Amino acid sequence: MTEPGPSPEDPWVKVEYAYSDNSLDPDDEDSDYHQESYKESYKDRRRRAHTQAEQKRRDAIKRGYDDLQTIVPTCQQQDFSIGSQKLSKAIVLQKTIDYIQFLHKEKKKQEEEVSTLRKDVMALKIMKVNYEQIVKAHQDNPHEGEDQVSDQVKFNVFQGIMDSLFQSFNASISVASFQELSACVFSWIEEHCKPQTLREIVTGVLHQLKNQLY
Repeated sequence: MTEPGPSPEDPWVKVEYAYSDNSLDPDDEDSDYHQESYKESYKDRRRRAHTQAEQKRRDAIKRGYDDLQTIVPTCQQQDFSIGSQKLSKAIVLQKTIDYIQFLHKEKKKQEEEVSTLRKDVMALKIMKVNYEQIVKAHQDNPHEGEDQVSDQVKFNVFQGIMDSLFQSFNASISVASFQELSACVFSWIEEHCKPQTLREIVTGVLHQLKNQLY
């Protein structure tokens, strides 16, 4: 005869059933604990990485300001208004800006000087060509000029050349300022003192005097 099994109403059965419930499994509690620990560790790593990145940024900025103080001469000069105190970032930046503006002005000034020197060189080249033409003309006609002329004729030639040149000079030169005067003079030389132009002027003056003498 089969023995009857325990009744569901039996209190001992309820206790065993309670202990066998999965909701009280200790492994699940350990899993939650490890997951929470992992989350905290990830946050710590992110916080540490952010701190390191921020420190690198600050170090880079500091090196930049140190380099500016080394490069900019005015940052190295003693400022008696602040004594021996370290220059602030604002002062370093302002001194750097002032120095850059100074360099721009110096660069512009040097460019103007170079332009003036180039015009001087051009004028000298023109004079050189003129003298070479005169020498060549004398070499081609060595006997020309053997007939002696008076100093008055020589002066008349010079006067005729200068009168012709002065007409173009007076029409081209501006005297609004010395700088403008200088620029106009060199421009006039480049345009009106070319070898071909001078030859035409001299030829015209000589032809005119020759007609007067003969």
